[in-house]
Amino acid sequence: MIILAGDVGGTKTNMAFYQIQGDQLVAVVEAQYPSRDFSNFDDLVQRFQSEHRLRANAACFGVAGPCQHGRCRAMNLPWVVEESVLRQILQIEAVRVINDLEATAYAVPILPPHEFAEIQAGTADPQGHAAVIAAGTGLGEAGLLWDGTRHRPFACEGGHSDFAPRNRDDVGLFQFLEHEFKHVAWERVLSGPGLHNLYRYLRTVPDAKPSSVVADEMRLADPSAVISRAAMADRCPVCVAALNLFVSLYGAEAGNLTLKMMATGGLYIGGGIAPKILTALKNGLFCQAFADKGRLKTMLDQVPIRVILSDKAALLGAAQCARIHSS
Repeated sequence: MIILAGDVGGTKTNMAFYQIQGDQLVAVVEAQYPSRDFSNFDDLVQRFQSEHRLRANAACFGVAGPCQHGRCRAMNLPWVVEESVLRQILQIEAVRVINDLEATAYAVPILPPHEFAEIQAGTADPQGHAAVIAAGTGLGEAGLLWDGTRHRPFACEGGHSDFAPRNRDDVGLFQFLEHEFKHVAWERVLSGPGLHNLYRYLRTVPDAKPSSVVADEMRLADPSAVISRAAMADRCPVCVAALNLFVSLYGAEAGNLTLKMMATGGLYIGGGIAPKILTALKNGLFCQAFADKGRLKTMLDQVPIRVILSDKAALLGAAQCARIHSS
């Protein structure tokens, strides 16, 4: 059986053909495309097919955006991805379009142990729900519902819910962002652009001392990448403060998500940012903010927290979704 899978993001789109070998999904061929090089996803799919000339029996595509009734409008791309159109292009019936974090959730049970890094050991409840959060181009969230037999992934759009200030410093951040964006969602602070927003705000704080060298670098390259590298190398006090605030806010929203889903089975951190700032995620700020929920701190202290290291988790998860629902 050949499965076509895609992970459709605002920056890049990963595509692959998988083959089922025993209990394993084995990638036959993979490719990555800059998403904005294409005017729509249908052209990208046809390009991938024409380059590799394989015919799939089933397909699934994880898209960064809300999916309803087989249709998804990407949040950070001018694309609409539809199952009905893809069925015609691929000439197969078994086609699914799901949210990219739902796809990542499908991968969690089948990723090998070496594809995870531990942030908090905890003690997993094997019959508890689990949650996935992922900051990248945007902020994605999803759940794994324990149905009495297995964990069933489902998507949500919690990344677009209201950002909640925790203290006076956060109120200042909220006011700064509210003036610019009107509605301040968690994605405005927890994403690549969100890290840049934090840096821009902290530059306005009295006695801020940004590095002029780093500021020059930001004009020539992706600001968020520059900020994180400068922070990890301790080259700019404002960058360090921005990354620390990012990590603390990440922990706070991860804790919120865990409580809302009662995710005693574990919290998984996906996305492209987490593996790059793993040292910062392990410095204690994330776990402190994660568990800082008043009377439920003790419960949250017991929730296992793992970073997903694989950059192909959503792609593998999309293939797993196609496999489960076409068998």
